[in-house]
Amino acid sequence: MDNKRLLIAIAISIAILLGFDLLKRPAVEQQRQEQRQAQQAPTVPLPPGVGSPAPIPGNAEPNRPAAEQLAIETPRLSGHVNLRGARLDDLVLKDYRETVARDSPLVRMFAPRGEPSPYFAQWGWTAADGRTRVPDGETDWTLQGAGPLEVDRPLTLRWDNGQGQVFEIVLAVDRNFMFTAEQRVINNGAEPVQVLPWTRIRREYTPHIEGFYILHEGFVGVLDGRLQEMKYSAVKEEGARNQGVGLSMESGDGWAGITDKYWLAAIAPVNQAGAPGADPSQRVRATFRHVPEGGQDRWQVDVSAPAPLTAAPGATAGFATRVFGGAKEVRTLDHYRDNLHIRDFDKAIDFGWFYFLTKPFFYALDWLYHLSGNFGVAILLFTVALKAAFFPLANKAYKSMARMKALAPKMQEIKERTKDDPAKAQQEMMALYKSEKVNPASGCLPILIQIPVFFALYKVLFVTIEMRHAPFFGWIRDLSAPDPTNLFTLFGLIPWDPPHMLHMPAWAIIMGITMYVQYKLNPTPPDPIQAKLFAFMPLIFTFMLASFPAGLVIYWSWNNLLSVSQQYYISRHDRAERRGAGVPAKT
Repeated sequence: MDNKRLLIAIAISIAILLGFDLLKRPAVEQQRQEQRQAQQAPTVPLPPGVGSPAPIPGNAEPNRPAAEQLAIETPRLSGHVNLRGARLDDLVLKDYRETVARDSPLVRMFAPRGEPSPYFAQWGWTAADGRTRVPDGETDWTLQGAGPLEVDRPLTLRWDNGQGQVFEIVLAVDRNFMFTAEQRVINNGAEPVQVLPWTRIRREYTPHIEGFYILHEGFVGVLDGRLQEMKYSAVKEEGARNQGVGLSMESGDGWAGITDKYWLAAIAPVNQAGAPGADPSQRVRATFRHVPEGGQDRWQVDVSAPAPLTAAPGATAGFATRVFGGAKEVRTLDHYRDNLHIRDFDKAIDFGWFYFLTKPFFYALDWLYHLSGNFGVAILLFTVALKAAFFPLANKAYKSMARMKALAPKMQEIKERTKDDPAKAQQEMMALYKSEKVNPASGCLPILIQIPVFFALYKVLFVTIEMRHAPFFGWIRDLSAPDPTNLFTLFGLIPWDPPHMLHMPAWAIIMGITMYVQYKLNPTPPDPIQAKLFAFMPLIFTFMLASFPAGLVIYWSWNNLLSVSQQYYISRHDRAERRGAGVPAKT
């Protein structure tokens, strides 16, 4: 094996993989333009059907007074439930702000119609028998008791259809981001009724997305044990062929929703498999929809009973669901998975193919964060732990590299002496490796080890909200965002906003310097072209990682510094051993 060619192939592969991530970003200005165009359009009633409320003639009245609001007040949430239409359409996350600025607005999860970004959850019914009057989007519900809706204090919404049926929604909220709704129809009439209860999440605009190929944004769910992910464009394309339906599945457990990078709106049935008293035969239907209205794209996830419920005279029929609206915190999602038995709820976080590494990495970093009080320090400690775990393997590799560097003059002499006979040159090189007990491929091991670690840590920094707005020291106020400093503005001394390609932050420069020092400690390839390529790699990586999350660049710099220290120690130790054995240090 030609060690140098293998190293070049690995280096180029890393460059391609990292560069591909940058190239896959959609044009930011184009996305902003699309978002501006996707503003609120005149509301058109949805057609009747499963998971879609049917408009009721004569139910809407002109010049109606403003609808009443049920206030929501918990330690982590504030907002309102609109009693007209039973919509959870105002939800603010008290623990999260839009930016790192202390006076930045709080993150708003849901917003009502009439605002630029309408996004809400709603509970309703469809009249399966075609005759029962059911509530719709303009129905004014009556609150039984007094608000606000608080933790451990459920409240009931009530509506009488005037035909002998009373509809109720019993709402509850927990200490984090989960709402529970029990929908009931009480049949006081003389005939049985058939209704189809549903819960939906509705997004009436197309959001700006990050556009990274390693991050899924759009429709997501776990249905019948399988993770389902569909982009907005995929649901729209499939819906064009199937009356707006992008995906429709029956499932015995699981959940379905819409995900952003850090936020999730999702619906899950209450009677999940594995829960105490759960009925394994009970199933639900989950649907991903694209609903074009007024020339605009609307997106919807709905969960309903798979078949209409029948309420006999004097009987009550019910259907219960949970609605999650909040931050994708790892331990919070784990809690709901384990305690509410929502299957694979933690998979709402896109940990990717390296799930077996990324999630353990997060737990380790989170534990170190609680130990040190700083996620940046946690990254440094985590890197030390990784280096310690692979210390014997890396030691062997660096020792081989040190000996390869010491053998460079002999290798060059063989190359010059046998330049007209490549086969003989290779034979003598292999003989030299064997006599000196050197493995030319062992120098690849540190790089091979670092590749999955790098991508797993990149994922953790990129997708977990715990890293969002996490500060380090000095100018790094958000480890999940790029280092804001720039060499081309003399780190803020020149009032100039250079183009993106000229973003060269301080930590990227530090990383480049440590990478160059590491290169100088490695054996120089005998091929001049290879040597020049390796010499330029630190510069290439410096520009390439300049726009990556600061936490990742800090990890890379610290890892390089530890590697340099280890290599320097091994090189000195190897030279001392060779002098003690009477072998010149440079032979």
